[in-house]
Amino acid sequence: MRDIEKRTFDFSIRIIKLCQHLEERQGVSRTLGQQLLRAGTSIGANVEEAQAGQSKPDFISKYAIALKEARETLYWLRLITATKVLPAERLSELQTEAEELIRIIASIIVSAKVKR
Repeated sequence: MRDIEKRTFDFSIRIIKLCQHLEERQGVSRTLGQQLLRAGTSIGANVEEAQAGQSKPDFISKYAIALKEARETLYWLRLITATKVLPAERLSELQTEAEELIRIIASIIVSAKVKR
């Protein structure tokens, strides 16, 4: 379980650095960066909160929120790529990591529901 905490924390750091770059730009880039920052850092925050869940349903709920945020993050990354705000090769590793986090978090939720 600790691996997911580290991965989401490291992912948040990468998102913050990307958003700092987008913040230096004008207009749409800055707005997209703000959306990405909120969603991308929320994944790890919810994973962290889940570790202190008061109950199994609370744990599952926090992970469900993390999953939604991971999907939203992937959406923003794809949108930034599709609109050529940044080149695809700059975002491909982040997109891959977001996809992997989605799969891992979904698996954690399924496992937790089975163990109820």
